[in-house]
Amino acid sequence: MTSREAISPASKVLLGLAAVAISFAAADTYVVVLALPDMMTSTGLDLDDLQRAAPIVSGFLLGYVGVLPLIGRISDLRGRVPVLLGSLVVFAVGSLVTAAAYNLESIVLGRLIQGIGGGGLIPPTLALVADLWPPQRRGLPLGVVGAVQELGSVLGPLYGAVVLAFGDWRLIFWLNCAIGLVLAAAMLPSLHVSDVREGAATASPAKRRFDLIGTGLAVLTLVGVTVVMLEPDRLTQGVTSGLAFLPVTGDSRWLTPLALTTYGLLGLFLLRQATARRPLVGWRQWPALARETDISGALLLTTVLGAIILTFASAEPESGAISDHAPWLIPLAVVAFAGFAVRQRRAPRPLIPRGALAATPAWGALVVSFFVGAALIAALVDIPFFARLTVDRDSQLDAALVLVRFLVALPIGAVIGGWLLHRVPASVLTCVAMLMSAVAFWHMSTWDAHSLDHPVETLSLVLGGLGFGLAIAPVNAVLLAHTADAVHGVASALLIVARMVGMLLGISALTTIGLRAFYRASDTIPPAADLCNGKATLCQAYKDAVRDAGIAQLHAVFIGAAVCALTAAVLALLVFRDNRETATR
Repeated sequence: MTSREAISPASKVLLGLAAVAISFAAADTYVVVLALPDMMTSTGLDLDDLQRAAPIVSGFLLGYVGVLPLIGRISDLRGRVPVLLGSLVVFAVGSLVTAAAYNLESIVLGRLIQGIGGGGLIPPTLALVADLWPPQRRGLPLGVVGAVQELGSVLGPLYGAVVLAFGDWRLIFWLNCAIGLVLAAAMLPSLHVSDVREGAATASPAKRRFDLIGTGLAVLTLVGVTVVMLEPDRLTQGVTSGLAFLPVTGDSRWLTPLALTTYGLLGLFLLRQATARRPLVGWRQWPALARETDISGALLLTTVLGAIILTFASAEPESGAISDHAPWLIPLAVVAFAGFAVRQRRAPRPLIPRGALAATPAWGALVVSFFVGAALIAALVDIPFFARLTVDRDSQLDAALVLVRFLVALPIGAVIGGWLLHRVPASVLTCVAMLMSAVAFWHMSTWDAHSLDHPVETLSLVLGGLGFGLAIAPVNAVLLAHTADAVHGVASALLIVARMVGMLLGISALTTIGLRAFYRASDTIPPAADLCNGKATLCQAYKDAVRDAGIAQLHAVFIGAAVCALTAAVLALLVFRDNRETATR
């Protein structure tokens, strides 16, 4: 298809559905910001036990990132739409498990499943853009995908607040489940389309017959799991229905007659899928798919990513750089990565096909994405930290709105960057975008205790957000333009992984730098007795001195983020080629 050919309506509808799905999955990353206290209380945790509740957040992140390369590779081999559908179903199931959860472990399990489904939506969507749009016209759709992904950081807390105004935290996840299934149903017709571009054959040879029996068994199994987890009072307290909730042995709810019946339904579903001529799940294709995807290599890489996530995501950004479990997690990551490297060299069909990232712009996009993530995390974590430190305690809403100015500019920049991409070379556009963010961070490093009181500081926040947004489409476009069609899924997954790892390592390194600056500033503070003239209570002078030490810490972080953004700008200028240049297939 040439650059002048029209994109079919079916392509646009499919991309629109995928974009809506990504926006909900991205919003789910942030939706627990408001719901977390209620979720903790429902599992018996006090609000002081925040560290014990950290797996609710890190579990989602682990699922979101850990299996991305595997999902990306499956989308290359199995197709984009089947993986999108499967990811939506997994996301819906994870939402159902979370909504029906009855303890911390079941919530974490649900969030992990949600993360797998939510993260699995992005690589096939980016690859879908490359499949359906020519290189010269990918900018705007890539910008739209990037925009809806970043919009989740704005919509997530807002969505959670609206739902919590009408119900409890479980309603959020019940709605997620329903929305995921509705989107999957809307996308289902696209499963039988072989090529949705205009001028190509639009119908597959034959539509598969829908497995009604298998679908019914699957629905009954999910209903059984939900009822076992919820144990509704109306049923458990009934004279007859309550017998179904009495454990056969022990005291576990998973040993009740209802649970045993659910196991039987699951067995019947698996038997149906193994014997049906046209099963709901194509089990017979899985052995061949497993041989093509290198499961061993995928497990090793998942172990590496999981260890990295648990090392850095469970740390307290304001007090430490890494988790207390780092002494065994980091060696585990090193050993697993060494095993993955050996597997990549020896496997007949490695997870990342050999030569997939041979072109300089392709691996350069991964490196640039890493430094973009390292800089971006400083804005997401430390701008609110600075606001809480300097804004009056009676105006915490104003402190929260400080980051919103940055976040709103980010998706706007993503769309503008996509529109500019076919007019400006990717190298120049990315360089200018990251220079904008570097300048914004440099200016933030000059903020004092009263800077945020001035409306003009909105300009620096908007400048930084626009810079990060402008860089999304060109980085994605360069990667897709310089990798083969057959590896677009796994390449897109690696791009997301590079950014997330950059965010995790970036917050660790920048926090370490910031804490050193804080300790140096703290050493110069006179004793409280000297500043407060021996008063029993701390005077304002001492409080201001401690606040200034915290500001010095954040200044160091912002300077480090500016260096990361500047590094990304220079690398983009050096390793990216003109985005209008098409790589050799």
